[in-house]
Amino acid sequence: MSIAIPYAPAAGFNVTSLTERRLLHETVIDQLRDLIVQGELAPETKLNERVLAERLGTSRTPLREAIKFLASEGLVELLPHRGAVVAPLKPEKMKEVFVVLGALEALAGDLACRNATDADIAEIRALHYHMLAHHARGELAQYFRYNQQIHIKLMECAGNATLAQVYRGLNAHVKRARYLANLSRERWDKAVKEHADILDALVRRDGARLQVLLRDHLANKLVLVMEALAAQRGEVAR
Repeated sequence: MSIAIPYAPAAGFNVTSLTERRLLHETVIDQLRDLIVQGELAPETKLNERVLAERLGTSRTPLREAIKFLASEGLVELLPHRGAVVAPLKPEKMKEVFVVLGALEALAGDLACRNATDADIAEIRALHYHMLAHHARGELAQYFRYNQQIHIKLMECAGNATLAQVYRGLNAHVKRARYLANLSRERWDKAVKEHADILDALVRRDGARLQVLLRDHLANKLVLVMEALAAQRGEVAR
């Protein structure tokens, strides 16, 4: 008969310290990501470790780990012998990614209408109402967090792990662009209306309609992104 032996950490191994380091690592990633996504660190800005460590109240080690992680998301570029900079938003790249995201979200919408539980839909409805509250108060950063949670939850409701994984990877590369599209109050208001229609189609489990709404939602966002990037360069959007 086998005897279960209780797990005991090795001498000197501190589980609490490991958990704290992991939480610190995730916190620094989130803080630095927000600075980039919300435009406080502009594209091509050099990431000065000393200045950022002081600003985020952390040491350089977790900051360096965060920079490397955000490089994997496409938010940071690591330049040989020159450190790291905020990655530029490249219009052609944005077009390519948004087209693919639109197709992925349309597919997820159709699958979610078939596979989502009533509890899943109730959760998305709750996220939607939180998002509306922040919109009403003009709190774009908080609104955007709930907005992204809705899109991620839709992906999860599709019941296809591969689809969700591919989507998360691509979406990380255009998160700044999606935030940028809502800087126009007119577009922000329109996006909220589009989300209301998306929720209605999901509640009705109308997969065909939800596919169209999600694809159009991304297409409309891309138009605003292109206009914003063109304005930054002093050009006319095409």
